[in-house]
Amino acid sequence: MRVLLASPESRVWNSRQHIHNGLGYLAGALRHAGYNVSLYDASIETEPLAEVLQRERYDVVGISSPTPLIREAWQAAATAKSTGAVTILGGPHLTLKPDESMEHDEVDLVLRGEGEDAMIEIMQMLDLDPGLQAAPTAPRRFSHKGWSEILGLSYRNGDVRHNPPRPLRPDLDNIPYPAHDMFKIDRYTNLNPLTDGLIPGSRSYTIVTSRGCPFKCTFCSKPITGDTWRNRSVDNVLGEWRWLVRDLHATEIGITDDIWNRDLKRAKELCRRLIAENLNRVPWVTVHGMKVNYGDAELFQLMKAAGAKRVGFGVESGNQGVLNNIIKKGQTLDMVRDAFKNAKAAGLQTMGFFILGMPGETMETMEDTVKFALELDPDLANFMIAAPYPGTRLWDMLEEMGAEIFSHDWHDLAIQDNKAHFQYGGLKAEEVEEKWHDAYRRFYMRPNRLVRRLTKWDTWRNAPERLRDAKRFFLGNLSAAPKTPAWSGSAARRLG
Repeated sequence: MRVLLASPESRVWNSRQHIHNGLGYLAGALRHAGYNVSLYDASIETEPLAEVLQRERYDVVGISSPTPLIREAWQAAATAKSTGAVTILGGPHLTLKPDESMEHDEVDLVLRGEGEDAMIEIMQMLDLDPGLQAAPTAPRRFSHKGWSEILGLSYRNGDVRHNPPRPLRPDLDNIPYPAHDMFKIDRYTNLNPLTDGLIPGSRSYTIVTSRGCPFKCTFCSKPITGDTWRNRSVDNVLGEWRWLVRDLHATEIGITDDIWNRDLKRAKELCRRLIAENLNRVPWVTVHGMKVNYGDAELFQLMKAAGAKRVGFGVESGNQGVLNNIIKKGQTLDMVRDAFKNAKAAGLQTMGFFILGMPGETMETMEDTVKFALELDPDLANFMIAAPYPGTRLWDMLEEMGAEIFSHDWHDLAIQDNKAHFQYGGLKAEEVEEKWHDAYRRFYMRPNRLVRRLTKWDTWRNAPERLRDAKRFFLGNLSAAPKTPAWSGSAARRLG
């Protein structure tokens, strides 16, 4: 059977485009098991999915989707089903809300949780029971008793059935490497255009050295990788790193773990091995925020020697009370200061991730965050407006508090959006939005920042895009139309 793994069109993110490692892992597992598999990432393809499916026959189309793109995933499933393919949806949103997608007849199967093992089991079952050859608009029924044994699967056999969850795999070393070589890598950009400039054609790959995070930040959802930290061995990671550098000629590598430095000894060993094997000639970055209290001066010095160019930190707030009582971050402002000091002393570029508008915040606590960002002065500050994703404690908090929600559609939960998603207490949505713009203005419009940006070749090469970015980040929303609640209190779960 021929399998196409697809990612829907991304219209809600920024100009950055990098490979979909989740699909890469599924493709690697399927290929290792002997299946004929191809990849389709709509964000970089020049041909619509419908045309690809008309030209090429696929027996199975698997579609992965984050929350803001779930409607595009349903449309992709409808397109695939019209060709007779069995459609499978997976990803974080599907793991949390499988019933929502099973209400769509174009969706045949929903895969919840980690997918590598389950996908192979699904393919094996399709050899035995391909499902009724349903019309494009009719649900497909799977009647073989073996379907009930695939953990983490939702399917139909008359009614919708949800099998028990699949336990997290404890041994990650036995999972085949992602199929990095199957991506059209020359169509992707570098990992962070806002810092490095937009460089089309970069051979930028991402790597996952561990899965999961044991911490309980209220804004964060971990439906796939779980709330336990599981690491790959250093030998296993080095094998993939060698492939990327020596065979695939990577120009940049991004570590996308939730918390790659959870084990400080392991993190240092990985750096030493990268140095010893001369793999440090390719620069690498931590795409997501490192945990500030799992590093020391030696780690950052080793990272620099191992080829690291830039590190990111999840700062979130500059107010200790917000960190302790609202975000539940488990770190202090002094820990953040130490991490930035050590990283800068090692000669690393720094990124800081900040959140504005959490429930219970005030204008004063948000001002603390802006001032803290200015004090830390990272090379890149990323300010985000709090967004309530399903499966997060934040989602439940807003329901319990009876907050007004202004997100009417899953599209509204894009993480880079400049709109407030809810309103609670005395803090108005418009005030959060204006503080978001104020944060970007005050951080990036300082004279030294402006000079640095204006002397970058990328600013002029991509002038129209940079002007659009400036308008979105710097101009306030004071003339915006009044907010219209999408729900309040217990009606929250009707979003979408």
